[in-house]
Amino acid sequence: MTIPAKAILKEVGPRDGLQNEQALVSTEKKVAWIEKLTDAGLNYIEVSSFVSPKWIPALADADDVFRYLKRKDGVTYAALVPNAKGLERALRADVDEIGVFVSASDTHNRRNVNKSTEETLTVLNDVAREAKSAGKTVRGYVSTVFGCPYEGRVSIGQVEKTAHALLDMGIDELSLGDTIGVANPLQVKQVIRQLKTTIPTGRLALHFHNTRGLACANIMAGLEQNIQVFDGANGGLGGCPYAKGATGNVATEDVQYMMESIGVDTGVSLKGLVKAAEYIEPHVGTKLPSYQLQLQQEEEDGA
Repeated sequence: MTIPAKAILKEVGPRDGLQNEQALVSTEKKVAWIEKLTDAGLNYIEVSSFVSPKWIPALADADDVFRYLKRKDGVTYAALVPNAKGLERALRADVDEIGVFVSASDTHNRRNVNKSTEETLTVLNDVAREAKSAGKTVRGYVSTVFGCPYEGRVSIGQVEKTAHALLDMGIDELSLGDTIGVANPLQVKQVIRQLKTTIPTGRLALHFHNTRGLACANIMAGLEQNIQVFDGANGGLGGCPYAKGATGNVATEDVQYMMESIGVDTGVSLKGLVKAAEYIEPHVGTKLPSYQLQLQQEEEDGA
């Protein structure tokens, strides 16, 4: 078995992590948290989403967060954009990278954005092309790649069809999402083996939720298929409204611990990630599921 010597961790906590939390974190706290994340060595932060505040009140301050951020050289500050109106706001905020999203499962896509997958792809085609014309890179998220809460197993053929539709728009990178945390390592290998017959692995990323405790095992399976880009949320923030007991995105610091353990270089500080998780936990008003954070807190309590 061979795995890459290096990997890239992309932080999605400020967007994907906070959007499902009940607590509304202030703009000031969000900015301070993001700066702690970049201090830890992360060079990609998904800062927010330019969606209607009616949809996601927790991210209503996207414009202000970008306005007050002290940007660091070499760091990509990204945002999710659902439509042309959102793109207009994102371009005004000078977002570095535009993220667009669609579900491989038609039922999930309709529940999520009230459109079929095909209808959403038509909208995203215009968004992606306009973003590219503005000189921005574009990242595409494919949700429910490994399973749908309504349809169950999603065929690899449907995932491949959706992925190629995004690539045809000029998407730079595809993040394949285990939206409800049902994937297993064997399934991950099967999906990647099929996709990489027509898509270079360098254009693929993996986005796992840790609902059933298999996120790091699934990331390992991805590494074995030469995937080098992985999404995580500091502290394990996120949750999933469709999966009872879901613990949200895999914690970035837990992924970092695994990477260090197996000798994969990410350029990120585990200690710095834990400090960032310690900072944000009291502001979301709930105990975060990150293993590394909990271990740190136990050591402090026992000191």
